[in-house]
Amino acid sequence: MMQYEEEGETLKDKSRCANVRADLKICLLQSDCCKIYKRTPRECLKVMDGTVPDQCLALRNTFFECKHSLIDGRRRFRGPKGY
Repeated sequence: MMQYEEEGETLKDKSRCANVRADLKICLLQSDCCKIYKRTPRECLKVMDGTVPDQCLALRNTFFECKHSLIDGRRRFRGPKGY
């Protein structure tokens, strides 16, 4: 997992999924899609042309699962899968 915080720095967003979102954003900003092709992170997630690394796609799925767990009533009581 990438480190999104500098020493002594914290995120303004205190939601459950904030750290995964920050990791995804940093991963996308450091990818060829944003650096070379000058796309926004949102555009990079929509365009599947191989310029986004697998690590970013895995973070996207983790972020989706995190957001989904917030609205899934059953998961609130059962916890995330695999625990």
